[in-house]
Amino acid sequence: MSPANKRTVRTVIQGVVMFAVALPAIVTASGIPESLPWVVGALAIAGGLARVMALPAVEQLLDRIGLGLVDNEGGTP
Repeated sequence: MSPANKRTVRTVIQGVVMFAVALPAIVTASGIPESLPWVVGALAIAGGLARVMALPAVEQLLDRIGLGLVDNEGGTP
């Protein structure tokens, strides 16, 4: 996979995590009752996903599947 494709996939993953982190604020701002079962489930999943993505083991997993942090070959920007 090219470095550009790796960056794209990582950006999509980061976007999902960013949405997961913002989901509680989105629910509050929209006025949806937080006691609805599907809202509680979504918030729990979002919080868990954000926490899991912060683990060093996740970066190691991304390295193993070829999506680890990439640098340009030759060290040029």
